[in-house]
Amino acid sequence: MAPTINWKELGFTYMQTDCFVTAEFRNGTWGAPQVQTDVMVPLHIAASCLHYGQAAFEGLKAFSRRDGSVALFRPLENQARIAATARRLVMEPPTDAIFMESIRLLIERNRSWVPPYGTGASLYVRPLLIGLTPRVGVKPADDYLLAVLCMPVGPYYKDGFFPVRAFIQEQYDRAAPHGVGNVKASGNYAAGMLGDIDGKNKGYPICLYLDSATHSYIDEFGTSNFLGITADDTYVTPDSSSVLPSITNDSLQQIAGDFGMKVERRRIQVGELSELKEVGACGTAAVITPVYSVTRGDTVYTFGSEKEAGATLTRLFKEIQGIQYGEIEDRHGWMVTV
Repeated sequence: MAPTINWKELGFTYMQTDCFVTAEFRNGTWGAPQVQTDVMVPLHIAASCLHYGQAAFEGLKAFSRRDGSVALFRPLENQARIAATARRLVMEPPTDAIFMESIRLLIERNRSWVPPYGTGASLYVRPLLIGLTPRVGVKPADDYLLAVLCMPVGPYYKDGFFPVRAFIQEQYDRAAPHGVGNVKASGNYAAGMLGDIDGKNKGYPICLYLDSATHSYIDEFGTSNFLGITADDTYVTPDSSSVLPSITNDSLQQIAGDFGMKVERRRIQVGELSELKEVGACGTAAVITPVYSVTRGDTVYTFGSEKEAGATLTRLFKEIQGIQYGEIEDRHGWMVTV
């Protein structure tokens, strides 16, 4: 049972709920999801996740909606993405049925932790997939654990939907071409921490990374996709094999198309920042974070006002949130009631 929570003051931090759910892949098959209350997960000291990085995760949200229901936003897209990550890391992906039943059971048993409609908060769901088999030679595990936890969350950044300054990080690369930047491998985020910390120490909440081969083209922000709005209201986002396909970005592109906007997924040169009227970082956690400026050395690119988001990003943000909270028609069938 959830304690008394000030739902409107929630940040994006870990909070222990009543339980989590696990499923194990052993002897060539997935077992049924099980409810767990002990948050400590026993691991063999030689488990492949610890030694060779066989670890992947996902992030999605459940929303209390205006009609009283609780619904997930595009969960099968998260299942498809964790399956793609598993294949790239030579892991056993959970089946659609195991993935969805684990999440359904998790939310059912933690129903009192789902923030009420109207608070602006949501229930963040984190599926984790790890290799269990003891290995000292470089070889994929035979056994795997899917563990799914959840917690109520507010905005990823403390100021919510408010412009931030970004720094182009060139001392460290986020991902390499033909590497694992296009999947949600846990190690990707460890690799980006030092660069992001460096940016924060310089006074920038987020870092923008360029293609590691030439540092000429925009890849993505540290934990979010890049999107830009041109002077003629075209939605542009990078086409790069090193970028994680964002479910939020994909959804925003569809919404932009609904609005009659042109959408371009293509290589974006750094210098094109000067031609953009709005820039945003988009992903599950923050949905859209408006970016007021991007700094590269002595060059500072600015977009609109530092006091409020631009009109197009604001419209996109309100539309996707309206769909998630059941205030706007779910015309693409994205919401899955649980």
